[in-house]
Amino acid sequence: MYNSGNKKSSKGSKSNKSSWPKSKWIKPFWIFYGSCVGVLFIIFALISLGWLGFMPSFADLENPETNQATEVYSEDGVVLGKYYFENRTSCKFDEISPNLVNALIATEDARFYKHSGIDFRALFRVGFGVLTSSHKGGGSTITQQLAKNLFPRDPKANKLKLVLTKFKEWVVAVKLEREFSKNEIMALYFNTVDFGNNSMGIKSASKTYFNKEPIDLSVEESALLVGMLKAPTKYSPVRNPNASKERRNTVLSQMNKYDFITDSECDSLQKLNIDMSNFLVQDHTAGSATYFREYLRMYLTEWCKNNPKPDGSHYDIYSDGLRIYTTIDSRMQKHAEEAVYEHVCKYLQPMFFEHIRGKENAPFVNLSEEETNKILNAAMRRSDRYQRMKDAGASEEEIRAAFNTKVRMTVFSWEGMKDTVMTPMDSIRYFKSFLHCGLMAVDVNTGHVKAYVGGTNYKYFQYDHVKLSRRQVGSTFKPYVYTVAMSTGDYSPCTMVPNIPVTIHLPDGNTWTPHNSGHYKEGQMMPLREALAQSLNQVSAYIMKQYGPDAVIELVRRMGMTSEIPAVPAICLGACELSLYEQVGAINCFPNQGVYVEPTFITRICDKEGNVIFTYVPKTNEAIDQITAFKTVRLMQGVVDFGTGGRLRGQYKLTFPLGGKTGTTDNQSDGWFVGYTPVLTCGIWVGCEDRSAHFRSTALGQGARTALPVFGLFMQKCYADPELPYKKIAEKQSQGYYFTVPEAFRGDAATGCEDQAAQEKRQELNFD
Repeated sequence: MYNSGNKKSSKGSKSNKSSWPKSKWIKPFWIFYGSCVGVLFIIFALISLGWLGFMPSFADLENPETNQATEVYSEDGVVLGKYYFENRTSCKFDEISPNLVNALIATEDARFYKHSGIDFRALFRVGFGVLTSSHKGGGSTITQQLAKNLFPRDPKANKLKLVLTKFKEWVVAVKLEREFSKNEIMALYFNTVDFGNNSMGIKSASKTYFNKEPIDLSVEESALLVGMLKAPTKYSPVRNPNASKERRNTVLSQMNKYDFITDSECDSLQKLNIDMSNFLVQDHTAGSATYFREYLRMYLTEWCKNNPKPDGSHYDIYSDGLRIYTTIDSRMQKHAEEAVYEHVCKYLQPMFFEHIRGKENAPFVNLSEEETNKILNAAMRRSDRYQRMKDAGASEEEIRAAFNTKVRMTVFSWEGMKDTVMTPMDSIRYFKSFLHCGLMAVDVNTGHVKAYVGGTNYKYFQYDHVKLSRRQVGSTFKPYVYTVAMSTGDYSPCTMVPNIPVTIHLPDGNTWTPHNSGHYKEGQMMPLREALAQSLNQVSAYIMKQYGPDAVIELVRRMGMTSEIPAVPAICLGACELSLYEQVGAINCFPNQGVYVEPTFITRICDKEGNVIFTYVPKTNEAIDQITAFKTVRLMQGVVDFGTGGRLRGQYKLTFPLGGKTGTTDNQSDGWFVGYTPVLTCGIWVGCEDRSAHFRSTALGQGARTALPVFGLFMQKCYADPELPYKKIAEKQSQGYYFTVPEAFRGDAATGCEDQAAQEKRQELNFD
């Protein structure tokens, strides 16, 4: 019994011993487990309540504080440029290519559409990989990465704070999944990521790398961009094309693995080389309409100061994501820039360099050494080199010595950048030898500015010769003088006037007697229309003597001119300084039946949500009556048909209705042409930065040689472009589509006062 009892007791004791450890650890284990869960629950609860640091609200999630670039749109819907701190523009999910979505899912989060922000399967995989040293990818979902992008981590955080931040990202990810659809999360993600080369978000990246919209990206282009997200610099297709291609192919393999592309597609796409032919970093010195965008930037900066938001704060063009809708037509802008480049940069500039080669003190003419040094020294003080040396503590003598010491440098040319050896002062003289050009074109009836070229190259020559520059206008001012005479009813295009010297007595007791530049029909009577066509100074003085400068100034003020104009008789020959913007606005009154319409750049401004916050209403007024306007049109048609603008009919074969006026100032410092068709007005100025730098002969430097050809090329391109309406408008010429003729003026003798040669020429061109 004892033994048996002992055995039982022993067995029981053995049984108790074997079960004791189990019962001993179960309770502590569950207490520990429960405590951990409880602590995590409390931590996540505190995180959600924002007690452990900032936690975004729904409003923060719906409208994350990311800097949005302001976009400038052309009238035909093309993005001309942006203003930004970060080059970021948001787009919606339906504006993103499915190829991008597939590439991102395959590479970053294959279960994106199956989890709710946190992929526990992926987390277990990561944990197992850490324990077994077999790393097989990260565990962060696209939603978690979005949370990280929206609310970046503190780069100086310690490990404990980093863990807490990771927990916060989990909470934010869950919130994002609750508030947004999967597609919205996908779009938010693509809008927040950095693709390098100053491209924030997929819309900027697709434009920078491929000059495409996100919806148009191909499979291989999408794979390349998604691959860059791992390390934008390391996998940059521009800096590291081999690494970029390898990374792209990895993404393509992932897309094949998850059946987004077939085996054959994957193989063929991986063999493709990376095409960066359309790569262009988007900044203010590159792209189309650079001068216009800079003028617009200044305008918008002032607009923001004077147009507060509903909450009283001010808009910021660099971060508020405004949408600026302009009147510029991107196709016409391209034609304008091409016309300037073809004539001024490729044709006229080499001619000018050859013209001044070997000339004393080139490119300056008739300047003393003191005057030349004044120009060069002023330019020296504005240079970056001077400022750097000044900031480094160099004395004025040391700086001057450096500027007169030859060094190796790279200088700009129209054939490309050139390596050379010259002194910095010689490089200043070299850049003073470049010709510049301004062009502005407007719609006759609306005043909408269709093309705006402020110079030849914004990167190297940033001064705007449309809105900011004011230069002497020469004979382009004569039509206003003639208009004053015709507005009284005393003159018409057919009125006969004497081509003789006229002496005008000035208030200071002196006299002024201008003469023609040539001897065309000297001493003869001729129609007013012929006098303007030949730009005769003596006839302009004859009219000025009768009406005086005040009457002319009063007229041009009604036509939009605001610059200071001296009340002297010499303004009849253009002795005043105006901007090209003023000139085009005023000349446009004539084809617009006497109505001045302020040239308009903007139609409306919208906020980032697309709400219209500003609509521009241009100023208009009747500057002259309709009949006077038409008389001036007839005068200016003569300039083109048988006068100084005849090359437009001959060399450039422009057979549609045209009116215009050439202009050349003293010593050929400024060349002008202003002209119009029934639907389009355009003005051009050509000259050097300094008036003392210019062609030394009228044959080369007159407006008919420097500015008029730009007009001719521009009109050729616009009227030949099938995407623009002007070709169809020109075709209506045979159906009698001309400048509007006032009812009271029809049948007037104005159409029959040119000479026989002019009539024959018009018949040959089938113009009437």
